[in-house]
Amino acid sequence: MSQPAFTTVFAIYPNLTQLDFTGPHQVLCRLPGAATIVASRDGGEIEAEGGLVIGRTRKLADIERCDLICVPGGMNATETALDETFVNEVRRLALGAKYITSVCTGSLILGAAGLLQGKRAACHWAWRSLLTEFGAIPDEARVVRDGNIFTGGGVTAGIDFAFTMMTEIAGEGYAKALTLGLEYAPAPPYGCGRPELADHDTLSRVAGNMDKVMAKRVAEAQEAGARLRR
Repeated sequence: MSQPAFTTVFAIYPNLTQLDFTGPHQVLCRLPGAATIVASRDGGEIEAEGGLVIGRTRKLADIERCDLICVPGGMNATETALDETFVNEVRRLALGAKYITSVCTGSLILGAAGLLQGKRAACHWAWRSLLTEFGAIPDEARVVRDGNIFTGGGVTAGIDFAFTMMTEIAGEGYAKALTLGLEYAPAPPYGCGRPELADHDTLSRVAGNMDKVMAKRVAEAQEAGARLRR
């Protein structure tokens, strides 16, 4: 008798950061016997940040179960954390899954779903402190594991997260072979991809951009956290 497929669900939403999703998808769809599902609240097309359209998504409510659920991040993550339909479907699938995962600010959505209370979790550095609104413990690591919960840091950390999951599920040998097959050998032209590595001017420029949306995102996270505590 053949083994049932290992089912991964990516739960996506409008204006997500597409690399949070497409990077891990490229890796995790190579899991042996994989069934990879891309789903959204209403199904159909989802327009990601930058105008990339992701088509033929399934409706989350129509998915009975999964082995792994992954929630990517995006500039709308805290707004999406207030979408009770989306959050409830994430919670339902996560509670039946073997692995509960996220990339970047997707961890804030896991938090809003009540899945991170007392758990260590990663997030994009600019928004990591918002995890405390959901009773989570912010962790600066690029990939964080706490029990069956795996969270990746900001954007490109999603690829490291995906290879961590590949090792967990399929073993080190398979993960190393896929690393070579995908020629995953990062060599960034600028070594300033984390705040502690960036020069003052670069950090100030990025922090200034984040400040423009900080108040809105903090307010949304606080509201989502308050709903969780009711």
